[in-house]
Amino acid sequence: MNYKDTLNYLFSQLPMYQRTGVAAYKKDIGNIIKACDFLNNPQEKFKSIHIAGTNGKGSTAHLLSSVLQEAGYKTGLYTSPHLLDFRERIKINGKKISEENVIDFVNSNKENFEKIKMSFFEYTVAMAFYEFKKEKVDIAIIETGLGGRLDSTNIVNPLLSIITNIGYDHMNLLGNSLEEIAFEKAGIIKENTPVLIGKKQQEIDHVFKKQAKKKNASLTYAKKFDNQFSEEIPVYQNENINTVISAIDVLNWNISNEEINSGIKNVKINTGLRGRWEVLSTKPKIVCDTGHNIDGINQVKKHLEKIKYDKLHFVFGTVNDKKLDNILNILPKDGIYYFCKAKIDRALDANKLKSLCKAKNIFGESYSSVTSALIAAKKNSENEDLILIGGSTFVVAEVL
Repeated sequence: MNYKDTLNYLFSQLPMYQRTGVAAYKKDIGNIIKACDFLNNPQEKFKSIHIAGTNGKGSTAHLLSSVLQEAGYKTGLYTSPHLLDFRERIKINGKKISEENVIDFVNSNKENFEKIKMSFFEYTVAMAFYEFKKEKVDIAIIETGLGGRLDSTNIVNPLLSIITNIGYDHMNLLGNSLEEIAFEKAGIIKENTPVLIGKKQQEIDHVFKKQAKKKNASLTYAKKFDNQFSEEIPVYQNENINTVISAIDVLNWNISNEEINSGIKNVKINTGLRGRWEVLSTKPKIVCDTGHNIDGINQVKKHLEKIKYDKLHFVFGTVNDKKLDNILNILPKDGIYYFCKAKIDRALDANKLKSLCKAKNIFGESYSSVTSALIAAKKNSENEDLILIGGSTFVVAEVL
């Protein structure tokens, strides 16, 4: 198989949660254990840091990876989902896994993995672990996909576990209360392994304390620092930056303040981080952001309050299996909306989205595609206006 054939195999033959939803979610980690046994347990051959949370885990993973790269460590980075290219999920020092290595891994393991009936996500986790072992990384930053306790990444034995924050997302799988969701995230806490909590939330703090005590894991909370960075870094990243600096403190590695500051400043260059308040053009300013749940959209709103613009034009789409009521309640009411549907099975119909928003006094027009919605927003905008693209990772991906 060539690279295109290999991707088609991965996408079409194996379930992928981001596109098909609940049907792809497996409530056990037996498959990844079998796969890694077959691969001679590559996850045991490198040091790692494991990150879970509702919001901020991807940004935290990229920021921490960037800092470690600046400090001279050969750093693996596993994140999901990807925006443009499958290979974004697996990087070493910011460089994506090669097409040849993707092809070779699938071809070498296809027969055995089909017997195991691996999911798309399990396949990519095994591939990442194998790549990091083969390339002998000094440290790998591993982001969970969904939850933590039953996530395929949860077979690593990390130097440090990080839980960024807990909010309402994927409730159909993780639970309907913050306490239930926190329990799933707390599943990454390991025996005698320090755990860092990025945001102390009083209503669920007892969940982490109980699990940490059970595992004899030292529990630390991220400190607040006086961070001063350029306008290109949105204010909502401040919490993630505090978590990264605190993680360096917990690790007690010899990393200078200069290397920390350079890592944070150069995160996009070093790791290829995209879709977090990413400015695509000016006059009018066009920005995309992958914030897609209550906390994520609230963070975007906070940054909106910090910047100047005349009118807000919001190219907005979402998925059909998300509880939208609370999200729609917090959307900016003064914007002009361009409702759209991304090119995936899970995307919510644009006309239905328009109707739901109208009931919340959010007004705009529906469009047949993300592209046509953006074209309309550009046509209707003046130079000092702001066009915001978001509501779904898939809407952002199509624009990028």
